[in-house]
Amino acid sequence: QVQLVESGGGLVQAGGSLRLSCAASGRTFSSYAMGWFRQAPGKEREFVAVINWSGGTTRYADSVKGRFTISRDNAKNTVYLQMNSLKPEDTAVYYCAAGRSDTVTLSKGYELDYWGQGTQVTVSS
Repeated sequence: QVQLVESGGGLVQAGGSLRLSCAASGRTFSSYAMGWFRQAPGKEREFVAVINWSGGTTRYADSVKGRFTISRDNAKNTVYLQMNSLKPEDTAVYYCAAGRSDTVTLSKGYELDYWGQGTQVTVSS
């Protein structure tokens, strides 16, 4: 069983930065690939970024490439999402998720075993 707790959300002006963290419980964190997803009001949940168990492979949604960076620290059981050059359209609840499958499969929203409760990110114009 893995429990995920996100933090770091908040209100920021367009062009600003935020770093989200997702702390995982359990001793098997390093065996999971980790992903970030987001859901804006009235919209479906969408993929943001994913990282494999070692941190050697990452994938990003086209909408965030070059602005967001996903990373992980297996010693701290934590995955991060550094968000720069934020835009109002980045406003959403951000969720982290864990799964044992490959990053391509996880980026499509499949085979994700655990989810956090979400953290709100609001970008003002």
